[in-house]
Amino acid sequence: MIIHPNAKINLGLNIVEKRPDGYHNLETIFYPIPLKDTIEITPSDSSCDYTLISEGITIAGNQEDNLVVKALKNLKKDHAIPPIEIRMQKRIPTGAGLGGGSSDAAYMIRALNDMFQLKLDNEEMEKRASELGADCAFFICNQPTFARGTGNIFTPISLSLNRFWLVLVKPDTFISTKEAFSNITPQKPAYSLLDIAASPIETWKEKMVNDFEKNIFKNHPEIARIKTVLYQLGAVYASMSGSGSSVFGLFRNKPEIDSAEFGSSFVFQAQLE
Repeated sequence: MIIHPNAKINLGLNIVEKRPDGYHNLETIFYPIPLKDTIEITPSDSSCDYTLISEGITIAGNQEDNLVVKALKNLKKDHAIPPIEIRMQKRIPTGAGLGGGSSDAAYMIRALNDMFQLKLDNEEMEKRASELGADCAFFICNQPTFARGTGNIFTPISLSLNRFWLVLVKPDTFISTKEAFSNITPQKPAYSLLDIAASPIETWKEKMVNDFEKNIFKNHPEIARIKTVLYQLGAVYASMSGSGSSVFGLFRNKPEIDSAEFGSSFVFQAQLE
């Protein structure tokens, strides 16, 4: 079986309060985009539970820590799954705020459910995905979604960016979770994110904000510059995705992009459907 896990972008991200457990409650909109990894899953004659072959963008860490492997182990706790070979072609940049690893894990759960007829419904698959990461469950249904809590409480919304052009830029800069949350002051947003999303996209620039941008842009002007350049190129809305470091712009017409403008950064462009 071959699957194509896709990335997501965050439309707005408000840090609304700090929780007693030390985590933060937030509000954001997840929107799927057509930047995709490829994973091929085939039966294996190996005596091992799995063989993982990863190509493309390098994934740091041990194989045991890969979310695809964790997804497999999560299912094997309760289901008999024979040995498999997993071959990944990684195209979604890591450490980018795009949910690439989370998407791989969720798609893995969906694929194994189909391959081995585990008969899990979406609710059960979302439950298992959420055990692997706050945003993993989003990719089970994979539709525009308003997320709150730690990013794990979902409400599907009616929102279409069809026919808009997306330009996504991921610089070499890495933003740790610790850095992203440093100097964050939780507060209620000035405008309802759902109300903003329901208004014309031309109004988003002044109202839809990502609370991580203020401090990250201050510490990393190279990321702030990407957003500025996207607006100069004609974006109707531009923002950092999640806690970075990728920045995206939405355009009504296909922009003329000179990748040299962004140096060694990863650049992806596509029309949304």
